[in-house]
Amino acid sequence: MAAGPTQRIRRVLEVLEKEFPDASCSLNFTNPLELLVATILSAQCTDERVNQVTKDLFKKYRTARDYATVPLTELEKDIQSTGFYRNKARNIRECCRILDEKYGGKVPPSMDDLVTLPGVGRKTANVVLGTAYGIPSGVVVDTHVARISQRLGLTTEKDPEKIEQDLMRLVPQDQWIPFGHRMIKHGRKYCTAKKPRCSECPMNSFCPKMGVEGNTKSPGKTDSSSESKRGKRATSRSCRES
Repeated sequence: MAAGPTQRIRRVLEVLEKEFPDASCSLNFTNPLELLVATILSAQCTDERVNQVTKDLFKKYRTARDYATVPLTELEKDIQSTGFYRNKARNIRECCRILDEKYGGKVPPSMDDLVTLPGVGRKTANVVLGTAYGIPSGVVVDTHVARISQRLGLTTEKDPEKIEQDLMRLVPQDQWIPFGHRMIKHGRKYCTAKKPRCSECPMNSFCPKMGVEGNTKSPGKTDSSSESKRGKRATSRSCRES
């Protein structure tokens, strides 16, 4: 009988800890505000590009008020190379205006407060709370985490928040923060969106490879073609979003 998600997650956690014991956030920052801005910029953009942009951005903008009072066109120009810069600039400026007026320029260490800010959803809030404050508020679900979780048969969901709920039930809370960092590293090294390196992957022996082209295995008790099709559609969506 094939192992289910509850049994499989133990091996997943063991491999991730062995492969990436010191995995951490790839975004450069020195305080919660910088991490918040960098995470907003990282939407549909590589961390490498964000780090290139923030190298000068963080020298120019030191406080939430700096972002809140700069002309919008100037901020747009400063972050243009990250893509979707008009929307990101609006969100950052409005977000920082609220931080300045309501929170004294500080980033609140609260999920409920963070998700009310423009441009901040659960993923961004989890990044800030986990990485800047060490608070395990949930599991960060980006395109890497979503894709790998689907392929591993840990979830059949497509919506990031539903994927997160599945992972929160499987992964012990004290592992939520490192789990996210390690899954992202694993996605970049082995479980890439296109042409995953399954033969080199340390999870190859127990990964059901749901949605991976050419795969015929199922993570459940039976070989369900409908489940395989759902996994394939979910993986295809993740690929388009990466």
